[in-house]
Amino acid sequence: MSTETSSPLQKKVIESESAVVRFAGDSGDGMQLTGMQFTDTAALLGNDLSTFPDYPAEIRAPIGTIAGVSGFQVHFGSKEIFTPGDNYDVLVAMNAAALKVDLPRLKKGGVIIANIAGFDKKNLNLAKYPEGASPLDDSSLDEYTVHKVDVTKHTKDCLAASGLGMKEIERSKNMFVLGLLFWMFDKSPDSTIAFIKEKFGKKPEIADANIKTLQAGWDYGDNTEIFNTRYVVNAAKLPSGTYRSITGNHATAIGLIAAAEKSGLPLFLGSYPITPATDILHELAKYKTNAVKTFQAEDEIAGICSAIGAAYVGNLAVTTTSGPGMALKTEAAGLSTMLEIPLVIVNVQRGGPSTGLPTKTEQADLLMAMYGRHGEAPVAVIAASSPSDCFSMAFEACRIAVEHMTPVILLTDGYIANGSEPWLFPKAADLKDIKVNFLDKPNGAEGTLLPYKRDEKLARPWIVPGTKGLEHRIGGLEKQHETGNVSHDPMNHEKMVAIRAEKIQKIADTLPLAKAESGKDKGKLLVLGWGSTYGAIKTAARECISEGYDVSHVHLRHLNPFPKNLEEVLKSYDKVLIPEMNCGQLLQLIRGKFLIPAIGLSKVQGLPFTTTELKEKIVELLK
Repeated sequence: MSTETSSPLQKKVIESESAVVRFAGDSGDGMQLTGMQFTDTAALLGNDLSTFPDYPAEIRAPIGTIAGVSGFQVHFGSKEIFTPGDNYDVLVAMNAAALKVDLPRLKKGGVIIANIAGFDKKNLNLAKYPEGASPLDDSSLDEYTVHKVDVTKHTKDCLAASGLGMKEIERSKNMFVLGLLFWMFDKSPDSTIAFIKEKFGKKPEIADANIKTLQAGWDYGDNTEIFNTRYVVNAAKLPSGTYRSITGNHATAIGLIAAAEKSGLPLFLGSYPITPATDILHELAKYKTNAVKTFQAEDEIAGICSAIGAAYVGNLAVTTTSGPGMALKTEAAGLSTMLEIPLVIVNVQRGGPSTGLPTKTEQADLLMAMYGRHGEAPVAVIAASSPSDCFSMAFEACRIAVEHMTPVILLTDGYIANGSEPWLFPKAADLKDIKVNFLDKPNGAEGTLLPYKRDEKLARPWIVPGTKGLEHRIGGLEKQHETGNVSHDPMNHEKMVAIRAEKIQKIADTLPLAKAESGKDKGKLLVLGWGSTYGAIKTAARECISEGYDVSHVHLRHLNPFPKNLEEVLKSYDKVLIPEMNCGQLLQLIRGKFLIPAIGLSKVQGLPFTTTELKEKIVELLK
């Protein structure tokens, strides 16, 4: 850190390697938009970052209540960032409820920017502070730097002559906060101004109001004596190239489009909107001119069945869902297993069971993905580990589905689906082609057709209906080996069950081997992770290694089948720790398959792991 002064009010400047900012307020305060604009600016200026949008499930929870608090957390820095941060350096609290919810995770000595209009008697009562008490007026915040700012009043003053109604004026108050934060962290508001002009191009009076308020926030910080410190977080040293800020859902959508380009297949998405997967449908719907077809079905069953039909006629077919939607798709998932057609099922996991915690994250659908179908119906299962990794794994899901003629379940979750990070644009030339083999002539003896005759991967041929000479039947009934005729023969059924299972296991021949991403190839403790726990485990492992602990980190992206060397890797360590946002689902799979006494660490709170939680467990196991 270094400090220097600047005019006109002798502001102190503190240079910091990273910072965590939490925007928190009522659902109607625009905290998600404010956070995203701050994030986009940080990314544009070269910071590495990670975000955590955290909002209530209710479409409109009661205003001013703890249940209605909406938060957006961004961790940005000049170093590599893998998590949104355990604790905040700066907390923006638009009302008393927001302060009450988020104060426990503000660092001691941290900065609070409190909108005092949100701390009147009504708001304090709604936040359930004792009658007559206010945290802004007693000594409970003495350990922090508190800036009391009447954001609402300043916004009204700024727009008094705008001609806008009071409701529209109050909607601009988040821009005042954003301008103030831009000033505090010395970030240009230019990209946000460009965003506002584009978003409100048809409502210039609204655009002018937001830009004016944004500038007023900046000026308030620059000219008010209560703000005497600014912070500078320099750009991170990332590999050269073109970056953009991307969320997991957007990365999934782009990964699917890339796979369509590399396979030469038209992309079809059949889906029913459900939180938090809906953004994938929204994003893909923008690409009509790129031969992307999107179909908003009347329910989940129709969504997957339309995708099965699209796959049957030669499309790269996808269906997306979350939580209870996955349950509704299970029968059709079994049908696609029996048909042996390429189908990608994206499950953006959320807190469950039933409608559960729709806007909160969880990793509790792993066993459902593995076994959640009637009969013996194995499918490939893979998982993305970060927002940008959603691109790679969506592409990988399509590759496996098409080249191995099988349904593939891609697991992401609400944490990485809504979270964002800088993403280095991949080059088209770096993406391998996806091999498509449509059958164009009979493949049996004497010109006969064998629709279930298999190649070396045990994949059957993809036959587009209507191809002359290749007429065949399909359906959910058991198939006779090779001919595909309906068969109830007991021995044939057992044979086909075994073949379908072996086909999935043969996918492992094409997968990268498991290896330690941090730490040594053998040692005292391995932390084995999957999915969105990646960032927290990687950060915890790195910090523990730097402190002298013998710990390594392996992260699984392929869960069925596992990498071929996984057993060898697991048995290279004295202990194996498996942290999961469930009650130990990967733990069960690892213990059952490899018979090792792996140790679980569960968190089922609708929240991701913190680095601190993982470090404490690692240190406990190594003592």
